[in-house]
Amino acid sequence: MSVLLEKLKEVLWSVIPIVVIVLVLNFTITALEPYLIYRFLLGALLIVIGLAIFLFGVDIGISKVGTLMGGTLAKSNKLWIIIGAGLLLGFFISIAEPDLHILAGQVDMVTSGVISKLSIVVVVSIGIAVMLTSGLVRIVYNIPLYKLLTVLYLLILGLSFFTSSEFLAISFDASGATTGALTVPFMLALALGVSSLKKDGKASEKDSFGLVAVTSTGAILAVMIMSILSKQDKITGSLQEAAATSTSVLAPFLHKLPIVAWEILIALAPIILVFLVFQKISFKISKKAFRKVLKGLLYTFIGLVLFLTGVNAGFMEVGTKIGYSVAALDNKLIVVGIGFLIGLVVVLAEPAVYVLTHQIEDVTSGYVRRPVVLIALSIGVAFAVALSMVRILIPGLQLWHFLLPGYVVSILMMYFVPKLFVGIAFDAGGVASGPMTATFILAFAQGAAEAIEGANVLVDGFGVIAMVAMTPIIALQTLGFIFKIKSVKEGLEEHDG
Repeated sequence: MSVLLEKLKEVLWSVIPIVVIVLVLNFTITALEPYLIYRFLLGALLIVIGLAIFLFGVDIGISKVGTLMGGTLAKSNKLWIIIGAGLLLGFFISIAEPDLHILAGQVDMVTSGVISKLSIVVVVSIGIAVMLTSGLVRIVYNIPLYKLLTVLYLLILGLSFFTSSEFLAISFDASGATTGALTVPFMLALALGVSSLKKDGKASEKDSFGLVAVTSTGAILAVMIMSILSKQDKITGSLQEAAATSTSVLAPFLHKLPIVAWEILIALAPIILVFLVFQKISFKISKKAFRKVLKGLLYTFIGLVLFLTGVNAGFMEVGTKIGYSVAALDNKLIVVGIGFLIGLVVVLAEPAVYVLTHQIEDVTSGYVRRPVVLIALSIGVAFAVALSMVRILIPGLQLWHFLLPGYVVSILMMYFVPKLFVGIAFDAGGVASGPMTATFILAFAQGAAEAIEGANVLVDGFGVIAMVAMTPIIALQTLGFIFKIKSVKEGLEEHDG
């Protein structure tokens, strides 16, 4: 119980800044209807309770299953078992991620069914399966992460010249969407399980990170290849904003709850099934430990349902309204400034950010402290949202004008920063673009694009997640540089191995 209370306190401090910003904006420049504010506050309450329960569940459930799975694969030491398990796990974990279904549904809607939801989900999941397998093989066979990422991002760069701008945004957004609240804790634990069996402590420390990074490239590559093969050069359409007819505070929550609960149940089913099968044939953990994992999975389910219901029913509409109202003020500086501020605090409430930052602190035995990583992550996302606002305000600016130099800088930095930070930085990129970003920040950007003449809601809306997935990579590799300089100054041995 004390652990749960500790998590509740931690989460509360992360969600309070968002609530304060929205309330200050409401009482100053963007007056919202009272029912929207009550809905937002109720959503915030559900987010705090849900996130605390979810994180508690991840600790004793999802992470345990992932670590056991990773350990079993590493022990087998057979390439065909690692490849087979990687393909199966990757496909099922991806196909179960609720964020991917939201994005695929949006793509289906804006293309009027030309690109179906099912095709996006299946194509992305195949890409994820192939790259998760590559990531596991990399850890087992000691292939340097920076070399593999260089090859993958050069391949992405090459394919980007043949991909339309709309598809470019969707491919990077798909990468962010698949690394959601459910997949990230499992992948991090899987990597930890495989790498922890290594004899070399420094190598296992570095290899605990990077699996999320390698896996997320699968989504980008899969959508790009789909775009090229389908020869679907341009996608047309518009985001139809569902007109909120209900002024009831509770109605949206009651409507969303069963939908979210069903999605999370479907999402957790493959993980539970894998756990039960492997418990029978391989894990054979004690009855007490077995019951504890099942309890953890139940907590994960309850927490995620409460969290996502709060986000979808309480935050989304408020995000759109604030974005529209701020952009309608016709003051470009305010639009960019508020975008920066929102980016700074929203990332703190991302579920997967918690899991990653705690794992960084644990694996490095406190060498890389959690608050330091959170500050770097916040600054990175703040710049991502601010630059997205600049892109909406200036019609000539396109997404690739930011992504191309951004990823070129990211790849070059890999060769100079301590290798531990390469995995951490690229994992952080996927982790930052979770459900809070996919709803609140995306809604804010779409609201702003709606109000600004010459902005394209479809293109500008989709690109925000891609930006949020990129800037933390640069921010955390910069942190790696700072650590390197600090280590040299203090005459310490570089923590690089």
